Amino acid sequence: MEEVASNGAAGPDVAVVGLGYVGLVLAAALARAGLTVVGIERDARVRADVLAGRVPFLEPGLSDALRELPPGRLTAVERLSSAPPAVVLCVGTAVRPETREPDLRDLTSAVDSIAGSLAPETLVVVRSTVPVGTCRRVVLPRLRRAVADPLLACCPERTIQGRAMEELSSLPQIVGGLDQRSLDRACELFAHVAPDRVPMTSIEAAEMVKLICNAHTDLIYGFGNEVAYMAEALGLDAGELIAGANLRYPRPDLSRPGYVGGSCLTKDPHLLIHASTEAGYAPCLVPAARRVNEHLPERAVRRALRALEAGGRAVSTANVLVCGIAYKGRPVTDDVRGAASGVVANLLRGRVAALRGHDFVVPAARVEAMGFVPVDLEQGLEEADVLLLLSDHPGYRQLTAATLRERMRRPAIVFDGWGLLEAELAGAGNVEYLRLGVGR
Repeated sequence: MEEVASNGAAGPDVAVVGLGYVGLVLAAALARAGLTVVGIERDARVRADVLAGRVPFLEPGLSDALRELPPGRLTAVERLSSAPPAVVLCVGTAVRPETREPDLRDLTSAVDSIAGSLAPETLVVVRSTVPVGTCRRVVLPRLRRAVADPLLACCPERTIQGRAMEELSSLPQIVGGLDQRSLDRACELFAHVAPDRVPMTSIEAAEMVKLICNAHTDLIYGFGNEVAYMAEALGLDAGELIAGANLRYPRPDLSRPGYVGGSCLTKDPHLLIHASTEAGYAPCLVPAARRVNEHLPERAVRRALRALEAGGRAVSTANVLVCGIAYKGRPVTDDVRGAASGVVANLLRGRVAALRGHDFVVPAARVEAMGFVPVDLEQGLEEADVLLLLSDHPGYRQLTAATLRERMRRPAIVFDGWGLLEAELAGAGNVEYLRLGVGR
């Protein structure tokens, strides 16, 4: 089993636990700033990639950062065996699908795995997104089994995938500490990668800032989707309504409708709801927005299948192509966590004759694991009855009415969740164009 070398002059300055979308970006940035970093990662394939200078996922700028590091500046091992000055926990947190209650098993496992190797002066930073109170009530007692008076801080990650390397250095870093020493040490650590730090008065305040940031984003997008649903019912065009409301008017900044996905926006509102409800207040707006956004994939499927049946075609004989397996198309990512495609696959699997999937960056093996037959774009369109366009990746703008008429069965049924093809397909012959937010 691989372990960190014994502590001393040659030991690492910081350990980053979890080399995923958050941890590897931070580890590379700290190493590029001159710190010696060890990544703690259970997945042997990820460790091998990092040691070879490869990035196991898509994040612009990260490959260059790894490639430019001096030998030994960033290493990857399976577990921590001695105490560096700081340990940053970047493991994922989740909610249980059935109850939407927090699932912190990966976090508690990570804390338990490092606790025995900590020294009294080792700073532990929780960068994972957690319910308010987690650091004090869950992490701290586990650290105290090994260290009487642990140094503990929370510095939640707030970057967007596709621009994480850029935003890590440009965004303010929220920092909360268990005490002043912990806060000061955490600010010193993140000064290496971020010139702007925002000290909070408590570790709980830092935990909550991340949650309200993402819940607010969910609310904003949720209102755009609510407008879309109302416009459909009233026979109006949500795109026209939102553009008109925003044009040369200073107050509303309405978001266009579209699927709200990813590992954060589909999870963090539930973490906030849980923490607040546990403390005695049941939120109203946050769960309402989440329900609106979670309903979109089901609406997309229902509209497409209704169009099929109205045209006299049986759902059971239909060929369906889903375009956009990642949770978003801009900025580009290969992350499928919280993607609309997963919900759509569950709704259509076994109901249609063929369920094909295409994405410009998600590997075919992952597309297949999501429940689709992986195809290239032209192959997927061949004899398809329905095209479900779930992401706003600009590559899909290449689709034309002529191409769809030539390759798909007529009339080609297209559900466009982002309006990417509205100029091309609205009113096109032999194409039934269904646009999110446009009623009939």
